[in-house]
Amino acid sequence: MSKVSCPRLILAGLKGGSGKTTVTLGLIGALSRQLKITPYKKGPDYIDPGWLSQAAKSPCYSLDPYMIGAEGVVRSFVSHFRGDMAIIEGNRGLYDGMDAEGSYSTAELAKLLKAPVILVVDCTKITRTAAALVLGAQSLDRAVEIRGVILNQVSSLRHEGITKEAIERYCNIPVLGALPRLKDSELPERHMGLVPIYEYGGVEASIKTLSDRAAAHIDLEAVLRIAYSAKAIDLPDLTYRIERSEQSVKIGILRDEAFQFYYPENLEELQSAGAELVYINALDETHLPDIDCLYIGGGFPETNALRLADNRIFRESLREAIDNGLPTYAECGGLMFLGKSITVDGKDYEMAGIFPLSFKMGKRPQAHGYTEAEVTGENPFYPIGTLLRGHEFHYSAVVDLPGNTTFALTMRRGKGIAENMDGIVYKNCMALYTHIHALGTEGWAKGMIQKAKEYKDGKRH
Repeated sequence: MSKVSCPRLILAGLKGGSGKTTVTLGLIGALSRQLKITPYKKGPDYIDPGWLSQAAKSPCYSLDPYMIGAEGVVRSFVSHFRGDMAIIEGNRGLYDGMDAEGSYSTAELAKLLKAPVILVVDCTKITRTAAALVLGAQSLDRAVEIRGVILNQVSSLRHEGITKEAIERYCNIPVLGALPRLKDSELPERHMGLVPIYEYGGVEASIKTLSDRAAAHIDLEAVLRIAYSAKAIDLPDLTYRIERSEQSVKIGILRDEAFQFYYPENLEELQSAGAELVYINALDETHLPDIDCLYIGGGFPETNALRLADNRIFRESLREAIDNGLPTYAECGGLMFLGKSITVDGKDYEMAGIFPLSFKMGKRPQAHGYTEAEVTGENPFYPIGTLLRGHEFHYSAVVDLPGNTTFALTMRRGKGIAENMDGIVYKNCMALYTHIHALGTEGWAKGMIQKAKEYKDGKRH
């Protein structure tokens, strides 16, 4: 096995909400003025990667050891690396994982990729105590290479000075910068974190603000030295796992303000397997184009419910196509769109009506976290017995599940649609709450391409 040098670092926090996303955005934006940065996000996540991609002007890839496995993480990192250096944003706290051992945590990702770590420390209402927190992070696992600290939410020069001196004295680690408090108006937020880039008109202005702050308050040269000191990484076998189809098929992708949640790797897998991707705006277009299969990702159909409901002619076109056997795979928001209706703030909005399910938006998450499901029922895309690892995060719930409903997936972990079941099927259409990552679900792209070919062949006869 050969080795390859990829300058890289991980931005990690001591807890969720420490500001690592704003720091990462600023750092990527500032460094992108002189270098080509490849951004990555420790998943599962769709919203932050959209912002990171915008800051780097390059696709942001997900590195999730749970969903795609350790080997898949390394393969994805190396194969997608382009340019001068990589910046990886962690998630939650550095050591937070699925259990007390920190399985699948940002720390484990750092060790897997041999990536130096820069800690983002939220300094709200603390000074010297920040040194204790950093010291604890250093001591918990010495194999995690913590190389620097960036202070966030600093209120004054005195606040910065005391905190910086304490960390450098007791932790023997450099403070690479200190960012002043961010005004609430400088970055738009919602219940799932940042507002998605598709819905916010001030993305470029916000990134410029964060980039200017990073350039003014972070020692960028020191950050570069840390990234370029990263040890060589073992190069895995990069042979593509999916045989390219000899027959090109067209796969439609609903992509607009309502449906935004797609891992770029999923789309790349479809393309590599022989698909031409056709992007479709469900809010503005009137009919489905000529396609052989349809993929509807997640997003926020509830915030666009009126526009989806008003576009009746498109919904009728979609329903007719699915009735005629169009292979369709829908995740989360896509599932909701294929139901009868969505209730938002007490008002009902009519949806496509493929499945006899109505959804109601709640004030709190109805499901949140990693999932594991076994395929136990007939469906268009997966062989029975297939194990799927994914994730779910939604505020909606089914309110009128018919008693005779059957499902294709039995949840080993997670909630699914109802009663620990997921994956509802109608003809060649399958919809589920679980999001999958194609690099960890080898049969997904293959199943999509196969059904698309069958449907295309059927149209010819």
